Amino acid sequence: MKVRLLGFLVVALVLVPLAHADQTQVNMIFSGVNGANDGQYYVSPYNGKMDGTPVVLFCDDILNDVSVGEHWAANVTNLAAAINSHNFSATRYGGAAGSKVTDPKIAYEEVAWLTTQFAGHPGDYIGLQYAIWDIMNPGTYGGVQYWLDQAAKNYGSINPNNFEIVTNLGPVELKGQVQEFIVQTPEPSALALLGFGLLALGILLGRNRLHA
Repeated sequence: MKVRLLGFLVVALVLVPLAHADQTQVNMIFSGVNGANDGQYYVSPYNGKMDGTPVVLFCDDILNDVSVGEHWAANVTNLAAAINSHNFSATRYGGAAGSKVTDPKIAYEEVAWLTTQFAGHPGDYIGLQYAIWDIMNPGTYGGVQYWLDQAAKNYGSINPNNFEIVTNLGPVELKGQVQEFIVQTPEPSALALLGFGLLALGILLGRNRLHA
């Protein structure tokens, strides 16, 4: 029983998407949708794979498209690293000519905060998605002022280390490419705690074997 538990925890650790360094290249697959739609578009969250690891994708990009089963090479930009370096050049709304976003730092932070609201508001996926798209392309949707106000009020509460921007490899254009996504990553402290737990369990199993 203990061996099986250890195996389960090891598998869980492997399946958790680890935070990437700024501007890491990965291979992406768009696996599927959750079913929620506005009659024209399916909305976030979506299922995908990053270098073979399952991830949840949140789309911030209404100007481009992606298809189920599509593969593409992408650049991963850690939000905290981009903020600290003042460099969003590898992202759609920080690097592409013609973007209406005047401050990508705040825009991406607001979008990141909105992605955290999907879990608690399963009945308003469309409103949340519209707000995200409107932040990156102002004036795209009406009727989302509540979420826009909440994002502007609360974006400072997120930990930017826990979010990654997944953009097709450059040169990045505003249109005609694969959609851009936000991926939430676990807090480093949570990973460390899980790691320590695995280590402690391994030591305990070793002791049990010695006394068997």
